[in-house]
Amino acid sequence: MKKLLERHIEWLRPFFQPGGKLQWLYPLHEANETFLLTPAEVTHGAPHVRDQIDLKRVMIMVVLALIPATLFGIYNAGYQFNLANVVEGADFWDHVIKGLWLCLPIILVSYAVGGFWEVLFALIRKHPVSEGFLVTGLLFPLTLPPTQPLWQVAMGVTFGTVIGKEIFGGTGFNVLNPALTARAFLYFAYPVSISGDVWVPLVKGGPIAEGFSGATPLGIGAAASVGTESFVDTLSNAGYTLKTLFFGLHPGSIGETSMVAILIGLVILMISGIASWRIILSGLLGLTFASTIFQHFAGGPNLKVLAELPFYYQAMIGSFAFGLVFMATDPVSATATNPGKWVYGFLIGALIVAIRVSNPAYPEATMLVILFMNIMAPLIDHIVLQAHIKRRNRHVHA
Repeated sequence: MKKLLERHIEWLRPFFQPGGKLQWLYPLHEANETFLLTPAEVTHGAPHVRDQIDLKRVMIMVVLALIPATLFGIYNAGYQFNLANVVEGADFWDHVIKGLWLCLPIILVSYAVGGFWEVLFALIRKHPVSEGFLVTGLLFPLTLPPTQPLWQVAMGVTFGTVIGKEIFGGTGFNVLNPALTARAFLYFAYPVSISGDVWVPLVKGGPIAEGFSGATPLGIGAAASVGTESFVDTLSNAGYTLKTLFFGLHPGSIGETSMVAILIGLVILMISGIASWRIILSGLLGLTFASTIFQHFAGGPNLKVLAELPFYYQAMIGSFAFGLVFMATDPVSATATNPGKWVYGFLIGALIVAIRVSNPAYPEATMLVILFMNIMAPLIDHIVLQAHIKRRNRHVHA
């Protein structure tokens, strides 16, 4: 089968090379060839590094790491729909089918529109099709509620791809994470569709389950006020126990609710060496540090009840885990130096908690914190490098 595929691609290649009838479509042919087969090109000059991993393989590994969160998100979307709309007798496959009906169009629109812009810019610039849309096209839908209108999905992925990446030169040159840029655009352009109780679709005029609210854990925290009952008890009474939060069967963005699915993806990224363990660990340390500090001052006049939560609750609510694993570790928009990664991750974890507990209007801070740290990443690396140069100079002149 492999030899047959190689012969077929070899036969097609002359049509797309300079002088061929389809040379203007060479970026598409190159993308297809290098996606199916290991590229035959090698480095012409020294130094040489022998490695079977290229950018496409890196992106494919990230997509594989996202599959558990995607599959669970599809199931959970269907489960929440059937639960809220009192669909009697709904079983596992009913949840899956309904989840596919809700989530698959969002994913397909994201890939179709994002892929269109990637191919268009590749043809205009006459360079290979970027592999980045393989990840962005899936990451972006997983940050959205299953109720997101498809035309807004198209608008968001267009903004994230064109403004967030292509105007900087494409994959490898973007300052901001494209998927987060797309979500930030939707959040500010169409806030009604992406905030509030929009996480579970409801059938108009149909029955609604008793006690259904559709609020996420962070939504409950934003609306709650300091009282005699601890916020942990408030969450538990609303059905959000540690077990529920860990497994993820609750309303939220498509791919961000299940810690189990996210941890499986993290293991894949760690084994493959794609994600930085320094950013992951320092992010957890930053969250733990800030949570401990704010817990000490919980109940203050300017702090929300979210300040009462211990670090393990803070890590499992909202999009912290998903953002830290799949977006903060983006090798293009994150810091490049090892010391810088520690600072970068720590500040992400600490700032997320700080905004959650002090800003009553915006408890979910993961998206904007990571984007802010994307902007700060070059400065952090610059400071690290300057400190290293000064240290070396002292040794030279000593």
